[in-house]
Amino acid sequence: QVQLTESGGGSVQAGGALRLSCAASGFTVRINCMAWFRQVPGKAREGVARISTGDGPEFYADSLKGRFTVSRDTAKNTVYLQVTSLKLEDTAMYFCAARQNSYCDSLASRTEDFFQFWGHGTQVTVSS
Repeated sequence: QVQLTESGGGSVQAGGALRLSCAASGFTVRINCMAWFRQVPGKAREGVARISTGDGPEFYADSLKGRFTVSRDTAKNTVYLQVTSLKLEDTAMYFCAARQNSYCDSLASRTEDFFQFWGHGTQVTVSS
């Protein structure tokens, strides 16, 4: 009932920047938390950032603070991820996720099992 569509990925030189977008469509009522994860082959999916709807707080993986910024347009059910100073290790498939009825302030919201809906991902490739 909820569809998530990511966009904005691509190839970029190390040190560059990208802005990823995630647009939610369909039955989008009561979506209270949206998040970004990333994954490389053979590795577990890693939480990058999450943000509650309305005026809720933002959360980031400790290792990514300062380079990743999450923002939202609640009226459009859209979340963004601005990435700067890209490093080779940032190369990954970036996924958008959404959760209904719960905000992003819980410990459980750091895990992929918390989220009900997922996009298909957008690839980010960083080269030297």
